[in-house]
Amino acid sequence: MSVGFIGAGQLAFALARGFTAAGVLAAHKITASSPDTELPTVSGLRKMGVNFTVSNKDTVKSSDVLFLAVKPPIIPFILEEVGPDIEARHIVVSCAAGVTISSIEKKLSAFCPTPKVIRCMTNTPVIVREGATVYATGTHADVEDGKLLEQLMASVGFCTEVEEDLIDAVTGLSGSGPAYAFTALDALADGGVKMGLPRRLAVRLGAQALLGAAKMLLESEQHPGQLKDNVCSPGGATIHALHFLESGGFRSLLINAVEASCIRTRELQHLADQEKISPAAIKKTLLDKVKLESPSLSVASASKVSLFTNKSPSSKKN
Repeated sequence: MSVGFIGAGQLAFALARGFTAAGVLAAHKITASSPDTELPTVSGLRKMGVNFTVSNKDTVKSSDVLFLAVKPPIIPFILEEVGPDIEARHIVVSCAAGVTISSIEKKLSAFCPTPKVIRCMTNTPVIVREGATVYATGTHADVEDGKLLEQLMASVGFCTEVEEDLIDAVTGLSGSGPAYAFTALDALADGGVKMGLPRRLAVRLGAQALLGAAKMLLESEQHPGQLKDNVCSPGGATIHALHFLESGGFRSLLINAVEASCIRTRELQHLADQEKISPAAIKKTLLDKVKLESPSLSVASASKVSLFTNKSPSSKKN
């Protein structure tokens, strides 16, 4: 089995690193494509021994499982480009937030009558084999196709199948979750520094506290509220600290953050459906650098734009 990534940003790098570390794939069985050869992740992929190319079509041809690891609004244009190269053997796995299975199947069916499509949502801790992944299979994907993806993703963390209509909520929770954790850890470390701890030690202690708490929860099967209560002595330091968190709306902020991420995920699907994005942005099929713009661009004119050259059909600049 060979795996390909269209997009060579943080997600592709994290998954490739996780797969090779887990021993489920040799580096030479992985191909990634991006027009930007100067990305730090591209250098990292090359050092890992992953095949790198600037051609998305080459990635498709050399892959059995194809991950779409680009920004959601770019997906329709990528599918237009690589659609003619999709064969019955390919399993197309979309990691793009908000992009539905039906929208991908509709695009690919113009080239392949029964495209095998799987939608998944994972997160960056796959790089240390502690990721959280869910997936849903499309109309033409077999049970075996889903199990193959699950085997891959389970090698880099937790993985389970869900109904597709739950994936937006998963994006808000575990997809964006590492960013919430890093923000909380940064603040905890600042608190430690304020009270006199060296920065390095404060970060390490905060990270270990979060790691230990997560492990306790997963291994004990107790409700998180019970584990919290176990730490709080009557009249002690911890319950006083929790009072401050409650006064600041800590729980509500986290709930609102998950909701905001979920809502934005649904908006991204709408943007992808519109298929309106600047030619300059289409050329940058990268996780980090695509910037949405408002000028309308028809599908017909967009399909004429090369994803890998600096010249568009018109000599006019936007």
